[in-house]
This record gives sequence, C-alpha cells and structure tokens, in this order.
Amino acid sequence: MTESERLLCQVASYNTNLQGSSGLPQDLVDWLSPTLTVSNFLSREPRGPDVVAVGFQELLPLHLAFAGLSRSILDSRTTLIQSQIEKYAPNGERYTLVARAVNVGVALLVFARDDTLGRRICDVQTQWTGCGPLWLGNKGAVGVRFRAKALDGGEGEIYTFVCAHLTPFAHKLSARIADYNYIARSLLFPDPSSNSSEVTTMYATSHLFFLGDLNFRVTLPSDHPLAKPVGPVPSKKIRDSDSHPAVWEALSSHEGRVELKEYDQLTKVRRNGEALVGLREADFWKFQCTYKYKLGEVDAYSSKRTPSWTDRILYTTYTDDPTTPDLSHITPLIYTSIPSYTTSDHKPIVGLYLLPPSPDTRDSIIPLITHPPQYLPDPYWRAKRWTGRFIGWTIGWIWCFFWFIGLGNAGVGFANLFVGIGAWKWWGDKKGTIRLP
Repeated sequence: MTESERLLCQVASYNTNLQGSSGLPQDLVDWLSPTLTVSNFLSREPRGPDVVAVGFQELLPLHLAFAGLSRSILDSRTTLIQSQIEKYAPNGERYTLVARAVNVGVALLVFARDDTLGRRICDVQTQWTGCGPLWLGNKGAVGVRFRAKALDGGEGEIYTFVCAHLTPFAHKLSARIADYNYIARSLLFPDPSSNSSEVTTMYATSHLFFLGDLNFRVTLPSDHPLAKPVGPVPSKKIRDSDSHPAVWEALSSHEGRVELKEYDQLTKVRRNGEALVGLREADFWKFQCTYKYKLGEVDAYSSKRTPSWTDRILYTTYTDDPTTPDLSHITPLIYTSIPSYTTSDHKPIVGLYLLPPSPDTRDSIIPLITHPPQYLPDPYWRAKRWTGRFIGWTIGWIWCFFWFIGLGNAGVGFANLFVGIGAWKWWGDKKGTIRLP
C-alpha cells in the first residue's frame, strides 16, 4: 500500500477559555490550511483527510455547562466546522458528522469523508466520564468510537478518539496522573460483539487518539539557569513582565525548547509509566508553548504562569510494540499550534497523521492495541459518573438562577436574593400584612 492509499487523520484541540459562541472565528483556514499543505506532499493529487476529530475544553461558561445548556453552542460549532472542512477540501470532498460527545465543557466532534472511510462506518458509540471533585465533569473526558469495515469484507478496525481536560496548576501533578488513570478505567464502551453488559476501556481499539488540555506543565528546578531572572531583552512579550524572561527567551529558539522539553511533566510521566501508558507523541517542542497567553495577543505570554505545552495530542495503534514506547507505526505529518487565535489564553493545536496500512486479509478478528494491565474497568463507574452529573446539574441550575437575577453576575444575584428577602420581611413586619413562613 502506498502512502497515498493510507488513511489520513486530522486531530485538533482548543481550550476556548469559556468563550462560548465567540470562542472561534468564522474562518478556520488557519486551523485547516496545514492539512491542505501537507496533503500536497502525499501524492501527485492533493486530498483531504479521511477523518477529522476536533476537541474543545471550556466550551462555554461554567454555569451553563454544568446545567447541560451546551446544545446551541455545539450545534453552531458542528455547522461551522463541517462547512469549513468542506470549504477548504482540495477536491471538494464532502464530510458527515460521525458523532459528537459533550460533558460539561469538554466536547468532541468527529467527521468522516463520505467517499472513503465514511461509507464503511458502523457501531458508533459515545461515552463520557468526570474526574473533578465528586466526579464532577468540569474535569474529565468524552470519547467517540466507531468501527470501519474492511474494503475486502473483513471485520475492519476500531477507531477511538478521546478528548480530555485534566486538573490545572503546576504543583498538582499527582492529581493529573490520577485523572488520567481514572479516565482510563471509567471511560468505558459497550462491547458490540457481546450480548452481555460487558464494557471495554478506551484501549480496546485498533487506533487510539488522546487529545485535549492535559495541563502538564514545564517545571524547572529553582537552581536551573532558566529559572533565574535575566537582564532586559528587547522583546515586547518579555518587556511586559519580568516573571519568566529567561524561559521566554529560551522558547524563541529551537535549541532552547529542546532543553525545556526535558522539564515537561508529561514527558517524565510517560517515561516513568505513571500515566498515558502506551501512548506516543510527535515532537511537541518544535512549536511554541500553548499556554498561558495574554488575551488578544499573538505571542505575548502572561506573567501569571510559566509557559507550558498544556495542549497535546497522543496516539497509538495496534502494530505498535509496547517495548518501544517512543516508536509508532502512525506517521505524524504535522504537529503544531496556531498562534493567530487570540480570544483564549491557550493556542489551538492541530496534528495530521498517516495511519498504518489496513490488514489485507479477510480476517474475522479485529486487531487491537495491547491492553495495559493496570487499566481494568472501575466496577462503580456508572454510579460515580451519574452522581457527578446530578451534582453538576444541581450546581448549574442554582448558579443559572443567581446569574439570571443578578443580570449576568451570580454574585450580584446572590446578594439581590438576600436583599429582596430582607426587604420583604421588613415590609411585612412594618405593615403587619405580610409574613414569611
């Protein structure tokens, strides 16, 4: 099978900073044009990707997200992204939404090209899980899984995409590790080959992509040269603050980013086998850190956080060898951030991947990834996730109520409620005609 016949998969992720409908520009060419450029190198004829997965974190304001009021935002995102994919498709390719999944502010949309993978898709599933306090969904993951039948009549392969948002703050590394390990045990899909209630983890698949705002940070030892202040540097993004000038200066060069990547928490966690077991990643240090930027700025980092590669895309496939964790049969063609988006303190990322050749035989067995033994299904996953969703709904609707009576400010609404109750009681006591229970 030639490279032009292998499936192309585009994966994108963006933390929109609770911006709702204003979180994306109407023209997404900056996000899609890398795909079109690379497609030209794959064959003499350019081609669009066979599958496109787009993940969001902090999709909309938290009170609306907890209350489950994300449909209108998700509908607008779906329509916009599908229209933009088709608008910039090199040969006028058409795409269909395979599935979408959302839980609080984490969302995932998956599209397939109609004339290739799309016509072979079946067994579509979506799932979600929360790993915030009391299993709330403000942190957690959503997943989309489907099977694509083989061209030669075989069972084909299973594709799984997972979008996640993990615990923030540099010092909460152990919480991020726990988040991932809980997601791996609680984001469970029904087994379509079984008539029982048996469930499978996200690893029970032929190809797995794990993306999102994973919140792993760059943490430098206090005695490292880059952790110390340096003299004035003639650069706007450094003049604005003196909190992390040495790191900012290092990020401006490839050599500096190569050095900084050794202090990336995610890299260390993968090497130590603490989380993200079996997953691979392309060279993330070849692009600038994706967090934390000043709003409205293309390249100005905020002084409140050490710049970090918080937004990531990881992957693995069934032909990958667990004994060589840095090698994969998935070929990354592009892995980069998009600096021009300025409405969030994160930059969106995009990756384009060439999947390994599909099996040529009429095999009745679906090829699967080697399953890490530590990720067994959580026996209480259903109770935990519905507990989290019920608590989230309760918080969300109460929050929405205070937001409404506060004319867009929940704090003002809370104060208004107590002032109103006090005024009512005072008036009733004064007139002797109104009494509170």
